[in-house]
Amino acid sequence: MNVITDAEFEEARTLGPDTLRRYLSGKGWRADRELSGTELWERYVETEPDQPYEVLVPAERRRDYPGRVADILETLALVEARPPADILREMRLPPSDWQFLRLVPPGPSGTAPLLDLVSALSGLRELHTAAASSALTPQRVQPGQKPQAVKDHVAAVRLDQTRVGSYVVAAHTPLPPAPDPAPWPSLFDDDAFSDGPGSRRPEPFPRTVSRTLFAGVTCAHAAAEETLRRDSLADFASYADAGLSANLCEALVKIAGEERRRFSLSFAWSSDVRMEQASPPVELTRAHLEVLEVGAKDLREKWGREPEAILHGVVTRLSGQGNREATVYGTLLHEDDARTRSVRVDLRPEDVDKATRAWRHGLEVAVKGDLGPYGTGLRMRQVLGFAVREG
Repeated sequence: MNVITDAEFEEARTLGPDTLRRYLSGKGWRADRELSGTELWERYVETEPDQPYEVLVPAERRRDYPGRVADILETLALVEARPPADILREMRLPPSDWQFLRLVPPGPSGTAPLLDLVSALSGLRELHTAAASSALTPQRVQPGQKPQAVKDHVAAVRLDQTRVGSYVVAAHTPLPPAPDPAPWPSLFDDDAFSDGPGSRRPEPFPRTVSRTLFAGVTCAHAAAEETLRRDSLADFASYADAGLSANLCEALVKIAGEERRRFSLSFAWSSDVRMEQASPPVELTRAHLEVLEVGAKDLREKWGREPEAILHGVVTRLSGQGNREATVYGTLLHEDDARTRSVRVDLRPEDVDKATRAWRHGLEVAVKGDLGPYGTGLRMRQVLGFAVREG
């Protein structure tokens, strides 16, 4: 059992009853009843389903208050298998929604290959980007140019210390103070966006993103399960209104890395903004991930046109009748990660001479047009502008 130190005892005594209740509620504890100026809280764990853990939360500060808080902290350390110092630090964080990404890498528990983590963290960032984009505007394929609200959300996501259980990445998004503690409906509710008496009241954008993230991942699992069951690709597009997009599917695949290792995502919600919908963990296997990769490609092929995209690069090839097709190797301005890639460009008659001069002299070009998938690559059609940067 973790016995708290004198320094931790002094820090614990400064925690108010509301802070204790908020933390317990967010970790799955439930208030059972009042007992002589205290509240009895209980929590059942999977390994001991018949015998709950119990703590007594003082209703107000009295002479024995520090000792009661110390007892709570020691019990939490036992239940969560974490040092009391880690729990104290988390208690002092602002109200947040949490996501726990449980990886199952090879090697000793608590460790992970560097390359696996690089891929997982990059995928987790893209997962939040996709969810925030869908929270603003649900689309089957999210555009590359992201609104500032999406960028601000991703910048606010924090990584916490890893947790026990193979290798668990803990991420949390701080919530602003909730003006109304009333429960919010699920994204799956029929009247979630109605204007009647049961309509959804305004909620903080970070919570909307968290719900959209949970709904999108759940729908991705459901679409993959349907595909495997029917041995035919499910209609991924039908889940778009609930948060599923090609971008979200691609982010899940990226988390799994090149080896497509299974992983799971679980969610915990700040008690400051109540969440009544059950949110069980979502586990994705290699089979699920292979289906999601195909589903993302299908969505992009059918819905992936990017209007008025801007491409910067150099012309590496001219082809087609009258050199009406150019291959430009460069970057797309709307993409945050500035990847370099080859894009086929359908040239207008007035662009052929400019593209030829740029190809011969290695000059940079800027092209504006409608971007869409083309086989395994990209093609720009309906060009609106073609400019050459003279040396």
